[in-house]
Amino acid sequence: MTDSTGTSQDAKTPKKKTLLRVLALLLLCAAALAGGFVASVGPQGALELIGLAGEAEEDAAASDEAAADGHADGHAGAPAIPAGLPGEHIVVTPFQEIIVNITATTATGRQTTRFLKLNLALAYDTRLSGAENIESRKLFLRDSFQEYLRQLNENDLQGSIGLVRLKSELLRRARAISDSDAPQEFLIADLIVQ
Repeated sequence: MTDSTGTSQDAKTPKKKTLLRVLALLLLCAAALAGGFVASVGPQGALELIGLAGEAEEDAAASDEAAADGHADGHAGAPAIPAGLPGEHIVVTPFQEIIVNITATTATGRQTTRFLKLNLALAYDTRLSGAENIESRKLFLRDSFQEYLRQLNENDLQGSIGLVRLKSELLRRARAISDSDAPQEFLIADLIVQ
């Protein structure tokens, strides 16, 4: 009888190990699925779907009020963030449409020209010194942008990296001409190469 009991324990041990492995795999899959879901909808979207967004917003509002009163932990001497909308100090100023010729290379290797049409707007921070210079130097900014754009090749504007380079170069020129760090970002409405 002892042989049958010993054999039945040996048979149950692999089943338990297999069951534990399957459960661990299922937990790992569930965690990966939850992580993918949160990554796709964002943390705020995930909280909204499970009904916890209201509590998170209340907690954030309470911490913002404490920071504004100067009672936040570790931030008692920090300046308070002004009340109101977070972007009310940001001004967006549009530019007139810019159309310039840029160079392009055909499939046969011949150099040709193409038209570049660009509609853009500059977002700048009015709290920073020099922001008052932006509106008065708008024509100088546009002239500098045209000078830069005429030097471009069609390949310089390819893909998302081309757009990032274009925005960073325009931002660098805007900061140099306005003589301030007030320009924050360029918003591109149209970018057409014909």
